[in-house]
Amino acid sequence: MVKDYELRESLDKVAKQMHQYNSNPSSWLSWITYLLARLGDQAMDVNPANQRRYEEMLSNLQDNIYNRRQTGGW
Repeated sequence: MVKDYELRESLDKVAKQMHQYNSNPSSWLSWITYLLARLGDQAMDVNPANQRRYEEMLSNLQDNIYNRRQTGGW
């Protein structure tokens, strides 16, 4: 089973690779959209009830993004 710190390390590497590939943040939209789509697929793969939970997570993400834009912090 993957540990929390291992997943964080993997995500840090992905973020670094995205930046190295193209340092312009506007170019990252397609990769973030791709990641969210794959996560949505994974949510459905294990348990169809997770689709609702995934949609709730997206709603929470939207709130976090709104707060980030308003306050400048996560």
